[in-house]
Parts: sequence; structure tokens; C-alpha cells
Amino acid sequence: MKKLILGIAVLSTTLAFAQTTPTPSSSMSSGPRFGIKAGMNVSSLTDDGGLEDQGSKIGFNAGVFANIPVAESFSIQPEVIYTQYGDKYDYRAPLSNDRISYARHLDYVAVPLMFQYNFIPNLYIEAGPEFGFLVSAKNKLKNESDNDPLATSEDYKDQLKTFNLGIGLGAGYYFTDNLGITARYTAGVTDIAQDRPSGDDAIRNNNFAVGLAFKF
Repeated sequence: MKKLILGIAVLSTTLAFAQTTPTPSSSMSSGPRFGIKAGMNVSSLTDDGGLEDQGSKIGFNAGVFANIPVAESFSIQPEVIYTQYGDKYDYRAPLSNDRISYARHLDYVAVPLMFQYNFIPNLYIEAGPEFGFLVSAKNKLKNESDNDPLATSEDYKDQLKTFNLGIGLGAGYYFTDNLGITARYTAGVTDIAQDRPSGDDAIRNNNFAVGLAFKF
């Protein structure tokens, strides 16, 4: 829930700022445009049975996109993004009282396909599927009290499904014809485990991302 509340707050702030910022004088190009984007992730793994968010982990995302207008106010935006998912847990060691963090790092090459509607040329909302392909999966243990790494696991991606499907919902605002801010929440659809024991709840990726985009 914390991640969802954060996403709503950032989207609300973005839209409010857009209403008070003048529209750039130059008109947006009517043809396809290409760009790059990068930003921060706040990701978690969600228990499907209880619908309860696990601990969130900070990561990054970066990639390229193409924005293809299909009508006056509608466009399609395919992307190829390197993105870091996973989750993080903190607990207190019983004897030393040190704060220990346990983080799962799941790195994907994601291919979102966003359908965008522009209220005005520089302000849009979007929704669409995200197709992800797992490239790395590692666990890290760290003593947060003295910033001391304790252990890092070998790659265990063979225990997880290579393919991941999510549904994204977001918004964006371009300050100029080239530079904009983006925000997107992606809810996982597929179970990430390779062999789920019968009766166990499915675990899915969820992520809130905010960042900057630049169109050439």
C-alpha cells in the first residue's frame, strides 16, 4: 500500500504542476519520434492470496522508446527497458540488535507497449502490457548498522520463470518539446516461480517507476 500511495501522490503532483505550467510554444511533431528514458523503481513482490505488499526495494530503469501517433490525441509507445525488480526485508538481529536487510534482486529486460491519450500535446495518460525477460536473480544480505555486506547468492534465475507479464498504468508531462517527466505503476500478472507447490499462493512482481524522458 505504501508504494501505491506514493504513486498516487507523485501522479497528482505531476498533473497539478502541468495545469500551472504554460504549454511549450512549439507544437509536437505529428510523425514517429524516438527517445531515451531513465529513472527510479520502487518494487515489491506481492502475495496473491493475501494481496499484501512485501518490503519495497529501490532500483533503477533505463532504456529507449518510440512514440508513434495513430490519431490526433492517441499514440502507441513501444519501449525496451532494463529494469530492476525485487523486494527487501529488514529485521533486528536478536543478540547484537544490528539491523539486517535481505534483498532479492530480479533484473529484467522489459518491453512495455503503452497506449497513450494526450489531453493536450504535452500531457498524457497511458496503459498497456509489459513483457519482461529475466536476466539475473540474486539475493543479498547486508548489515545496515555498519554498512557491511554479509553475503551474496549465486544467480538462481533457473528457479524462476524467464517470462514475466505485467499491466502498466501511468502518466507523463513534457516541459519542452523534448524533455518530460514520467510515472508508471506496473502490476504483475504472472507468477514468477518456476515450480510452485500445489496450494501455495502465486508471487508477482509489482513496481512504481518515476523518471525523465528525452525525445530526439
